[in-house]
Amino acid sequence: MQHETQVRVISELLRQLEVDRNIDAGRQLRVPASAYTCQDLAAEEWQAFFRSRPQVIGLSGDLPGPGSFVTVDDFGVNVLATRAEDGKFRAFVNACRHRGVQVAQEPHGDATRFQCPFHHWTYSNRGELLGLPRTKDFGDIDRACHSLIPLPAEEFAGLLWVHPKADATLDVQAELGELGPELQSWGMDKLELGGRKMIDKALNWKLANDTFGETYHFKRLHPETLGRLLIGDATSHEVFGRHHRFAFPFRTIGEMRDKPESEWRIGRAVSVFYYLFPNVQMNVGPRHVTLVRIYPHPEGPGRSVSRISHYFRPTPADFVADPDRQVLDANNVYDTTLRKGRVQLSPAASMEVFDSTVEQEDYVMGESIQAVAESGSMPEFIFGRNEAPLHHFHNTFRRELGLPPLEVVREGRSTTAR
Repeated sequence: MQHETQVRVISELLRQLEVDRNIDAGRQLRVPASAYTCQDLAAEEWQAFFRSRPQVIGLSGDLPGPGSFVTVDDFGVNVLATRAEDGKFRAFVNACRHRGVQVAQEPHGDATRFQCPFHHWTYSNRGELLGLPRTKDFGDIDRACHSLIPLPAEEFAGLLWVHPKADATLDVQAELGELGPELQSWGMDKLELGGRKMIDKALNWKLANDTFGETYHFKRLHPETLGRLLIGDATSHEVFGRHHRFAFPFRTIGEMRDKPESEWRIGRAVSVFYYLFPNVQMNVGPRHVTLVRIYPHPEGPGRSVSRISHYFRPTPADFVADPDRQVLDANNVYDTTLRKGRVQLSPAASMEVFDSTVEQEDYVMGESIQAVAESGSMPEFIFGRNEAPLHHFHNTFRRELGLPPLEVVREGRSTTAR
């Protein structure tokens, strides 16, 4: 992130804290409860957002070297993603060209060849059909025409993008627009995978996304977890077409007031999230990135699956431990008495901060909202003036589906939302 952008974000958050006023979207919006329950809407979203659009399947660290692979089956097409000896990221339909059986069975690993377990047709990690048994019985076949079906794939700014349609075009830089260079500046292509987690909960995929759209709840829901590390009720929000950046202050942001702007560093002062349309939330820092991919559940609109991956910058070979720095682990990461001096979070601590709050606090609230929406007892909910990222997320997906924007709340008027 350019230094002038860092200064602008930090300055805005310091201003909000100084006047004790959060971001103001200028209006409140009504969101119909049916947005989280309607079967027809869910079917439209599935086709428009997951079957017909480019998907982020991970970061470069998921394919750390030649021979590495991952499989993904979250958006209607089983994908095999590989990195071959030439270092190039490729993606294929994970299906043998003979009878369609998956050629890669494991979620990730290392392999230069993939063999269908049914009849042992064998493919390279470039997708080429290398061989099949007993051609004298099966008959002649043009191997060049029966490689694995390639999918449009692109690696950009450390992000792995795949289009689920083989005949589609993929232009990630055009998709990201002005946000692309900012994402590149973080150096996410140099990060190493630290851990993965899957969360399957009874809440709509948009409710899971809503978790990452406001700071209004921080002090109320997270007093013993995130609330010890972050200041709620302050938000920086900038829109980039379908995408946005959402940032909020660490409790250490006050240190910036005592430094010249030339020394301001966002990683010390601010937690930064990027929302990538339609289903990706990404927490980015100087040494740690958490990628959250949120998908509808096959059971219907009342469930979703969140796939969370943590990535870390490698420790330099000449790193010398700082004896004056307190290293926090997962079991003491929320102990504020240990944060009097310089501190460093271990990878386990970074993952605990994120995973515990999302799964055990935020998503529990989401399940409660889902139950109310499904009961039919409330026709609508309200997004406040201080919940600008939620305004952007919901009105963006509605615009993409040709739906009208959310209705503005008008004082003294009650409506039944559609």
